[in-house]
Amino acid sequence: MIVAPNKDRTKNKSHDKGVAYETHSVDHLDTKSPVFIMDETQTHPQAEQVPAIPPSHKRQIDSDSDDEAMTKRARLTRKNLALFNKMGKKNTSDPTDDSESTRTISITTSEFAIQARKNGILDPRSSKPPQNLEYLRKRLARSRETASPSESAYDDYVDQVGRANNEVAMVVKTSARLLKEYPKGYDQAFNQAFTGLPEDVGFNNVLSAPQPDFVEGLEMDEYRPFPVDERICGAVLYEDNPHSLILPHVAGEWKGSGDDMEEARMKAAYHGAALVYARDQALDAAKEPYLAGHTKVTTFTTDGRNLNIFAHYAAKTEGGTPEYHQYPIKSLILVDSHQGYKEGWKQLRNAQDLAREESYALRDQLKDYWRQPRDSLHPIAERVPPLSVPDLEPLDTTHAYEDEDDYEVVKPRPVYQPTPPTSSRPKHDQKRKAQISLESSSVSSRYRSKLRSYWKKDVMSGRHYHRHSDGTVSWLDDEEDERD
Repeated sequence: MIVAPNKDRTKNKSHDKGVAYETHSVDHLDTKSPVFIMDETQTHPQAEQVPAIPPSHKRQIDSDSDDEAMTKRARLTRKNLALFNKMGKKNTSDPTDDSESTRTISITTSEFAIQARKNGILDPRSSKPPQNLEYLRKRLARSRETASPSESAYDDYVDQVGRANNEVAMVVKTSARLLKEYPKGYDQAFNQAFTGLPEDVGFNNVLSAPQPDFVEGLEMDEYRPFPVDERICGAVLYEDNPHSLILPHVAGEWKGSGDDMEEARMKAAYHGAALVYARDQALDAAKEPYLAGHTKVTTFTTDGRNLNIFAHYAAKTEGGTPEYHQYPIKSLILVDSHQGYKEGWKQLRNAQDLAREESYALRDQLKDYWRQPRDSLHPIAERVPPLSVPDLEPLDTTHAYEDEDDYEVVKPRPVYQPTPPTSSRPKHDQKRKAQISLESSSVSSRYRSKLRSYWKKDVMSGRHYHRHSDGTVSWLDDEEDERD
């Protein structure tokens, strides 16, 4: 680059193919920005021209100042600076940006209820009672073998509820005084997200992963040798956990004193739908039928003072998509009286026992199915009674093949079928007469021989006929009728 000795304002011009370049010194606001100007040789053709820079020297200058040339692309103006800042920011409207598509709706947001309904999760108002509702209510109200909590235990419970100042404290202080614990292999989990549940399988579209305050079920080892993690979608609650809970049938939600119990109810609806979905996937994996409209999954909500128990099941709509029902079974007040606390304690533990029975029953069905030979796997009935078909008599197969040795297979062969004139067609009751006349014991052997030579037997009808020389046909039974 050629630089003039003027220090205040250096103006350099180099001519290359009719284009002149002007650069300014660093102290100018527009630092060394290229400006296209008219070539002086075009306005003054007779003027002395400055020799052009040799190509090799120009290439050397260009190669030595690539970075500097990049800074000369645009002037430092307010407009260009605003454009630069805009380009540096993330374009949220870019269609290639997947931040919007991966966004999930948290259960604590106002959008959750609408999205849950779009996913087929119904509230109690829209839900229908399960077919086995009365059985559930009787089962939960059944007396327990163990002694009910004493009045002093009730007083202690009321005191602990009063001292719980938030949701976490309420879980800690009341869970041990309400819930039952089981031996090894059937465990509990508190406030853990279902990381093993696939996203967007229908009921959880666009929603964050279910994360109940309480869930209880069998551990993965209890299902061996059945590969539950490979065969059933949504069965494993916690990803990459060899001791993850599998296919639980009960979950629960707590709220602190004075908190919104409707939010707890909504969470229970979502978590119950997750358990129902996984159970249905398990039945489908083993090709097992399930009782439509029957609930096997229960959830509960409590704030320490009130207890609500719900039944959950799925039913198909007319369009074939599942809807997840949440129907109330029982609501109780735990702190008003000793009797109320005992009743809630009993029903909640009965719900736990029932869920445990269903978990083991489902596990046994899956393991039995898996142990069958691979070439003879058949669906395992879930105690579904056989349907009776009216107006149909059962087939009697007792003697179906008893006399099969008496039958002979006869290959069909072409048989000449005489066509008698219309006037000589057989009468309906004449077939038996011909047979009687041929088989009668009073007919002499000579007459029999004559008959055989004169009359021919029609194989198709079994009757005897004689074809005359003029082409007409006479039937044996017609002749006998004339003699009669």
